[in-house]
Amino acid sequence: MPPSPADALSHDLRERANRIRLACFDVDGTLTDGRLLFDTAGRELKAFHVHDGQGLVLLRKCGITVAFVTARASAVAEHRAAELGLEAHTGVADKLACVQAIAARLGVGLDRVAFMGDDLPDLRIMAQVGLSIAPADAHAWVRDRVHWRTAACAGHGAARELSDLLLAAQGHAERLLADATRIEGTRLEGKA
Repeated sequence: MPPSPADALSHDLRERANRIRLACFDVDGTLTDGRLLFDTAGRELKAFHVHDGQGLVLLRKCGITVAFVTARASAVAEHRAAELGLEAHTGVADKLACVQAIAARLGVGLDRVAFMGDDLPDLRIMAQVGLSIAPADAHAWVRDRVHWRTAACAGHGAARELSDLLLAAQGHAERLLADATRIEGTRLEGKA
């Protein structure tokens, strides 16, 4: 069996990951590659990586609430979240207040919240949560101020790396792998 993503991490980071019950993600530059694409009619287009979607679904199935929290109003992000069975908070003026409200509704403190972001609008919330994460290609000012950076770039598996870390730290990875390799058992396929 290959080593778990959590094996190579510091004790502090594993402990932070083990406590997470709410994982929040900025969208543009975190779940997407950060480019804003529009068709000739002005409709927004976004590309999401299927590996990221699978990781987010696995988090939800293992009892971690997942929410998109983005300043951009985005029907595309709302559609993707709905497809995965996740919460979407778009057009958010105050990300910290939004995450605080979600955490309060769930009855968890901010020390049990992870937030993945990539640029200055994310720093305020990232300074308050128990685990802050940036994709490899996040802006340097953000990369230098988080608990952990992924090896993958935004929109290319960064969210899956975080998902795998949380699942491993909380003891779900081995069961998920065993279920995936069973002839009969848990079905992992779906709308990832």
